[in-house]
Amino acid sequence: MDESGMTSDGDGGDDGRGTAGVLAPPPLIFAAPLLVGWLVDRYVTGWASGVDATWRYGVAVVLAVLAVGFAAGALHLFRRAGTPAEPWHPTTAIVTTGIYRITRNPMYVGMTLLYAGIAVAVDSLVALALLPLTLIVIQVGVIRREERYLEARFGDDYRGYKARVRRWI
Repeated sequence: MDESGMTSDGDGGDDGRGTAGVLAPPPLIFAAPLLVGWLVDRYVTGWASGVDATWRYGVAVVLAVLAVGFAAGALHLFRRAGTPAEPWHPTTAIVTTGIYRITRNPMYVGMTLLYAGIAVAVDSLVALALLPLTLIVIQVGVIRREERYLEARFGDDYRGYKARVRRWI
């Protein structure tokens, strides 16, 4: 739902091309700080949590399974509704069933969980520290733009959905 949308003039409105104008593809917004954090830890700080690898991998697997559940559920519902999940394609429907009854952004919840799982698995404290900043970028550069677009495109239907369901969890 919120992960789909239309491109714009940079303030999140429809620019005539029919997309939300997100800052960048959300997977890249998550991947860049994760990679930078890991590289800084590996080649600059040398920091490590001191947590045994078995525990780290166990936590990472749980987070990854949850991530896949959120993302796969959302993608399935988008396909069933016939609307693209990619924010650079026009949104044709509002999805409000399944996981979308719990969160307006299950794909972003999934990406957040996957990011955290990978950071824990590779023992990157810098990557974990960058996660809150990453979420701010997602909020400002993606979600706000998508929400403005969806309100403009679907009006009261989207506003009603937005009033019923939390943005995250």
